[in-house]
Amino acid sequence: MTISSKARYALMALMGVGLAFIYAPLSVVIINSFNSSRTFSWPPTSFTTQWWSKAIENTGVRKALVWSFTAGSMATVIALLLGTSLAFAVSRYDFFGKEVISLLVVLPISLPGVVTGIALSNAFNQQLGISTGLLTIVIGHATFCIVVVYNNALARLKRMGTSLQEASMDLGANGITTFRLITLPNLASALFAGALLAFGLSFDEIVVTTFTAGPGIETLPIWIYNNLFRPNQAPIVNVVAATLVIFSVIPIYFSQRLSQDSTSGGRF
Repeated sequence: MTISSKARYALMALMGVGLAFIYAPLSVVIINSFNSSRTFSWPPTSFTTQWWSKAIENTGVRKALVWSFTAGSMATVIALLLGTSLAFAVSRYDFFGKEVISLLVVLPISLPGVVTGIALSNAFNQQLGISTGLLTIVIGHATFCIVVVYNNALARLKRMGTSLQEASMDLGANGITTFRLITLPNLASALFAGALLAFGLSFDEIVVTTFTAGPGIETLPIWIYNNLFRPNQAPIVNVVAATLVIFSVIPIYFSQRLSQDSTSGGRF
């Protein structure tokens, strides 16, 4: 399709507005993390790295980082196991209600976080009698992390088909050998991309965590929220927020690259 130069410039301008709308606030946070002013006067008159040093030395930040990393890692492992199993069941077998099950797996990521959080909190505290803590955070995060792993694995399995597995079985390989040498290598990049995205979602999550975290547990997003309006903590909050922005780019970038590799049918 050929477009005129005026239309091209208009599209470029709209694209610039869209990108500015998304990234201008994030840029302000990153710049303010180096602002020497405690009140963040704008524009900054001088820059410093002292807030970054204080953030590294802050015990609360380090504990929150450990909680977020632990919860994200455990939720990702659960999502990999359950999401991959569900994808195999839906893609490889025909059974009554398969489409409904597929819809039910995807549904949690479209629900508002506050609804999921209230439902989980009621189930844990009133129905199951489980005290909220790290375990309930992990379960809560896994409910939406499963979706991204499931979608990635299902798309790859559908694209792979069954011809390679059938050829392997015809040549005498058993199910385990076929899975280890044929299925898993072709599925690995899709699973890795899903795991990276699931970890990123869990690491940044705050709404569900608010309802499922027990006393004494403070993940990094919760720490930011609790310290956001404390005057002496504001510079460190900006540093932590800037760190989250920077490190969130890493799993999203690699997940996107691996997803592009998946569309070409490449192997990990």
